[in-house]
Amino acid sequence: MNTRILVILSLLVGIGAVLHTVVPPMLFGVKPDMLLAMMFLGILLFPKMKYVLILSIATGIISALTTSAPGGQIANIIDKPITAILFLAMFLLVKDRISTTISAPVLTAVGTIISGSIFLSVALFILGLMEGGFLALFVGVVLPAAVVNTIIMVVVYPVVQGIMKRSKPITAA
Repeated sequence: MNTRILVILSLLVGIGAVLHTVVPPMLFGVKPDMLLAMMFLGILLFPKMKYVLILSIATGIISALTTSAPGGQIANIIDKPITAILFLAMFLLVKDRISTTISAPVLTAVGTIISGSIFLSVALFILGLMEGGFLALFVGVVLPAAVVNTIIMVVVYPVVQGIMKRSKPITAA
């Protein structure tokens, strides 16, 4: 594994952790997951399964440590790897067909919705630890998080692409 790639991914997780920590809870202690945007950015930059697995596990653990949702610890650890693998699969399907400038925000919105659905399903139905209904939490937390994550990706992804092009080439070997 390339150490430079791991350092970049860890920086993205750190930035995401700060975002995830400072965002206030919306409904029943559930926060929109801003850490997802950074995980998705890492996957877009280095779409290799080994990096995706490491990134998703680290993201799940950090997200579990910073969540305020009841049952969110277990739900985050289950949700992040599944979401990351699905996001990688969707990205690999469209990367040669659609410009990443367009596909990155769209996939981020879809990925956030997938992540939120998995998280809520685990927390509400499997663990039974959260109050509120799935639809209310989905509309009140997941959809706004999808909008915010998409806006973050629209702004941040082109900047990061420019920085990566100017820096010493990093190959995802």
